[in-house]
Parts: sequence; C-alpha cells; structure tokens
Amino acid sequence: MLRAMTTERGTRRRAPAGAAVLREDVTDAIRAAVFEELAAVGFARMSIEGIARRAGVGKTAVYRRWKSKLALVLDLVAAVAAQGMPAPATGSLYGDVRAVLELAAYALRHPVASQVIPDLLVEAARNPEISEAIKAALLDQQQGVAAVVVREAVARGELPEGSDPDRALDLIVGPLYWRLVVVRGELPKGYLDDLAASAVAALQHTG
Repeated sequence: MLRAMTTERGTRRRAPAGAAVLREDVTDAIRAAVFEELAAVGFARMSIEGIARRAGVGKTAVYRRWKSKLALVLDLVAAVAAQGMPAPATGSLYGDVRAVLELAAYALRHPVASQVIPDLLVEAARNPEISEAIKAALLDQQQGVAAVVVREAVARGELPEGSDPDRALDLIVGPLYWRLVVVRGELPKGYLDDLAASAVAALQHTG
C-alpha cells in the first residue's frame, strides 16, 4: 500500500499525482478471503474470482495487488512468517516446552489453519516457490524458537552443552503435528502436559 509520507518536519506529503493508493481495509479483506477460500476449496480449485466474490470486491482490486493466485498465497504466507512466533521465557525447560505446545496446538486446531496447512503442504511438493514460502513460515520460524528454548535450558543447566535444537523441535512438535494434522484426532485432557513432560525427559536423556 502506498501511504502518505511524513517529512522530517512532521508534515504529510501527498502521494504523487496519478499514483494508485491501495486501501488497506480492502487488502485485509482480500487476505482474509484467501484463507477462507483455501479452507473451502483448496489451492488447486481456488480462483481470483472466488476470492474477489468472498472479499466483496471486484477482480480488478485483487489484480492491482497480486498478479496471480500463487503470488497472493506466497505473499500471505510471507506475512504470516513475518509476524513471528514469540520464544517463551517461563524460566524452566518444562514451562517453555509446554508454552510452545500450547501455541502450536492453538494454531493447528484453528478451523481455517487446520484446512489450509495440509493443503499447502501438498502443493509444496509440486511447487518449489510454495515449498520455500512454507519452509520460511513454518520450519525456519519454529527452528528459531527451539534454538532459544535449548540455549536458555543449557544456560540454566537443564540440558547439556551441544544439545541439538532440531532434535528438540522434532520431539516437541512432531507428535502434536502427527496427532492434529495427520491423524486429525482430538487432544485428550492433560495431553499437552504429558507430551511436554515426555519431551523434556527425552531431551534430557538424549541431549
């Protein structure tokens, strides 16, 4: 979106004559519609027409912002990645692991995300651009969180030096992803507590 620029004196400068000013509320409506369309029909069947209809705008409004549905989805995934997932700071390894699981479970159980993520992973196997975008949005982000959790645990003496953040990520999120995305089962009461305790025990055993 082209926004009015502010000069050093604090006065606003108008957009150059003839410049297209894209309304932010329309852009947000289109992005929300993409999530809904992906959940409803999947990437393969998703169309610019369907997105525009769901957003309550004309196709021109979509094409002014993105040249294709692939460009739109890539931009959307990048926007999600940019929001980041905060690294927990509970003061203990168990608390940090439990917090990561809580956030991951919330995201994976979201009614839209639970439909969109599996579909995009299927498309990622066929499309290198989607694959790279998903990697940045999901894997790279969570690897960064796992690295912080492990580093802090090592500093507190809860994990030995040289503990592997990638292994930690596998042990923490892997079982949850399997249950919610692959098996698509419900989480029994106390499941996240038990999973956090099991992950901590495995990490402390394997390092």
